[in-house]
Amino acid sequence: MKKRIYHYLVILVAVIVVNFLLPHLLPGSPLKSLVGENPGDMTAAQKMGILEAYHLNDPLWKQFLYYLRDLFSFHWGNSYSKRQPVTTLIASRMGWTLLLAGSNMILSTLIGTALGAWSALRRKEKKDLPLIISTTILDSIPSFWMAVILLAVFGVKLGWFPIYGAYSMWENYTGVKRILDILHHLALPLLTMLVTSLMGFFTTSRYSVLQILNEDYVKMAKMRGIPGNRVLIWYIMRNTLVPVFTMFMMEAGYLLSGSVLIETVFSYPGLGTLMQEAVKARDYPLIQYTFLIASVMTVTALFLADILYSKIDPRLEVLNDT
Repeated sequence: MKKRIYHYLVILVAVIVVNFLLPHLLPGSPLKSLVGENPGDMTAAQKMGILEAYHLNDPLWKQFLYYLRDLFSFHWGNSYSKRQPVTTLIASRMGWTLLLAGSNMILSTLIGTALGAWSALRRKEKKDLPLIISTTILDSIPSFWMAVILLAVFGVKLGWFPIYGAYSMWENYTGVKRILDILHHLALPLLTMLVTSLMGFFTTSRYSVLQILNEDYVKMAKMRGIPGNRVLIWYIMRNTLVPVFTMFMMEAGYLLSGSVLIETVFSYPGLGTLMQEAVKARDYPLIQYTFLIASVMTVTALFLADILYSKIDPRLEVLNDT
């Protein structure tokens, strides 16, 4: 256990260092975002004053010390481009990303696992072939193109769904109408994420069920005359949930990074869109802390998966102790 904790602590330290260096490796200057006008019209003294005010003219090691101080004191400063505290911007966007990506995780886990199990159980009847082909085709389409296709067809052509935003900006809906309006805007981004993330759970579930069907305890349960539904639930699906859980925790780690392109296409006001806007504006504080949150979420999810997996499957704990 201690070795695993040290391992993840080393990863977190590396994440913090790389996260600091990342904005400095980007081409361009943050001056345009800071001054809100053409930096070329400024005098050298004015440019120097702006850089010194934000410690951008200090040596890199000194900027790193300022970064560590602000990081652990949660004084994350103001966004260069939006003129608001970074913590306020992140807090205002976090809920929308959690709604989108969290809904996708739940639905893709349930639907993908169910379809994978159904496909494995129907393999001899060849009824699963169309399902395998269709899921493979959907998985081969990049999420960006899937978002554009759904937006063009169901948003622009048919007009069934809104084409941008998370709610109707010009309407003051409350109560149930507010919830329905949010779900209406959520539909296309969620559908895009869903169809592009089903394959992982489908494949994991199908492969696990096929393996478990050949286990001796399943064959013995059938020979003893145990009802088929009980065998399916308590002998097959119960053991299938172990690799599915691992897949779920891995998806949780990529919760933020997986929504960047989709949020950008639909102008969905989540952390993914905020990250894209920060990179475009060379907004160093916003880049650093949005990427930091994404990285910490990934490492934390993998750590929890490592810990909880050994609790779900005690055999793994035995292997780690030997």
